Amino acid sequence: MTLRPLRREDHEIEHAFVSGLSPETRSNRLLGGSRAITREYIESLVSVDYSRDMALAATVMLGAETLIGVARYVLEKDDQSGEFAIVVADAWQGRGIGTRLLRKLADVARRRSLKRLYGDILGTNRPMLELVRKLGFTLSRHDDPTLTRASIELR
Repeated sequence: MTLRPLRREDHEIEHAFVSGLSPETRSNRLLGGSRAITREYIESLVSVDYSRDMALAATVMLGAETLIGVARYVLEKDDQSGEFAIVVADAWQGRGIGTRLLRKLADVARRRSLKRLYGDILGTNRPMLELVRKLGFTLSRHDDPTLTRASIELR
């Protein structure tokens, strides 16, 4: 497995990745919402302003490069905290890929002098809640009772 920044030219593998996610995984990633997989949507996912934000791709070679996971953060206006999101392809879940992606994302954020990462997780997404707990994130109530806020101070 290779971890690298997601690139604009990853449009096709990003489309295949998102299209291949199960309804449950898409719902967990989009916090219960759904979104049409349009060319514009995929373009928004691969167009990352790396001067502020970060998107890491986990890929494997299966005849051709295949995207199996993505972790990203978007820098908040305070320039000190970032909201993270992560998704791993269904067939690859439970193999430590999410752990590696989130650790790497936190390392990048720390090197860029961010003070905090946070993300909102559906309360029903037990595997993700366990993952962030294992990595030292603090879990707290969210204004929306269906969500849990996970945050970690980066020192």
